[in-house]
Amino acid sequence: MNAPAALNRELRADLRADFPGLKTSDGADWHYLDTAATSQKPRAVIEAMARAMGEDYATVHRGVYSRSAEMTLAYEAARRTIAAFVGGNEDEIVFTRGATEAINLVANSWGRANLKAGDRIMLSQLEHHSNIVPWQMIAQQTGAHIDVVPLTDDHQIDLDAAELMMTAQHKLVAFAHVSNVLGSVLDAPRAAAMAHKVGAKLLLDGCQAVPHMPVDVAALGCDFYVFSAHKLYGPTGIGALWAPHALLESMPAWEGGGAMIDRVTFEKTTYNSAPQRFEAGTPAITEAIAFAAGVDYVSNIGLATMHAAEAELVAHLRRELTAMNDVTVFGPVDSAGIVSFAIDGIHPHDLGTILDESNVAIRAGHHCAQPLMDYLGVPATARASFGLYSTQDDVDALLKGIARTRMIFGKGT
Repeated sequence: MNAPAALNRELRADLRADFPGLKTSDGADWHYLDTAATSQKPRAVIEAMARAMGEDYATVHRGVYSRSAEMTLAYEAARRTIAAFVGGNEDEIVFTRGATEAINLVANSWGRANLKAGDRIMLSQLEHHSNIVPWQMIAQQTGAHIDVVPLTDDHQIDLDAAELMMTAQHKLVAFAHVSNVLGSVLDAPRAAAMAHKVGAKLLLDGCQAVPHMPVDVAALGCDFYVFSAHKLYGPTGIGALWAPHALLESMPAWEGGGAMIDRVTFEKTTYNSAPQRFEAGTPAITEAIAFAAGVDYVSNIGLATMHAAEAELVAHLRRELTAMNDVTVFGPVDSAGIVSFAIDGIHPHDLGTILDESNVAIRAGHHCAQPLMDYLGVPATARASFGLYSTQDDVDALLKGIARTRMIFGKGT
């Protein structure tokens, strides 16, 4: 038995005890398989946020009293922790409300300043709506055009096709690092090289990557990297944009007010340097501290070990599902923490409802990826997604629930 397998079988039961959300109201185990939507929170995160909101609470950056100074130090320490987590520096991390706002920030700041009529934006068929709609908006405003890269037969972004489609008119490429539906992992360094060859920037949506694998933005070669805390065992309402400091400094302010200013007069306002230039208003102080606590929690366990253990669960579930002749499993065999599937004659919503009766929680729907559903030719999929607390018992409960659902629909065992 290798080390990751030992972690999966022996340590995960102990890890589950750190997550109060994994029990039902009557104390039964809750088989939570919707971590790709949002992760459960460990006590370390909950307690860090409670302390920050309670006995440690004060505003940041403004007060001259000691507790404000201490909270400012803690807030900026959180920025350093999160920057280091993705291989960046503290002046390269902008706190946002989440990855969605981070993408909108890039679109409305960098995009407005750099895109013009005739320029092209490259997306892929598997993108989340949050990595489609902001670019549609900015394309309509600037006259830029959007190109969509197809997928390979095993549902990965087809970088061979992307390379053939790439032109000197392309100014931005925006791809998911890991698909939230398919779990497919992008060859990010190749995508970066392709984009940079024609002078384009590469934005990576890292929401589904950072909870499952080590990320080093320098090794990836991207220009923008976005992710959300709540998928990384942290709180909702906060995320981060990483970009090189020089690139952030070249970008105009997007929202105005509060901490993003340097000097205000009615005649002229000057702005703070990056990253504060992009953090208008009172920041999410307690959320940032809890965000860092989530990063510390997973860092102490080890993302590589977590990924290997989750891969075992993915492989087992895929084997069991592909053995059923009326089940279609989407995505590559080495998907990262996610298995999407469809059962002939059973709508994913019906499956999800029946599974809930057995304390099994999956996601059923289009997963904020309607263009991908159209591409796959299905209205929705069922999606099981794993976290560091997932166990073989969760997979067994899911498979048992699928068998029960098949019997209810007259499909046998």
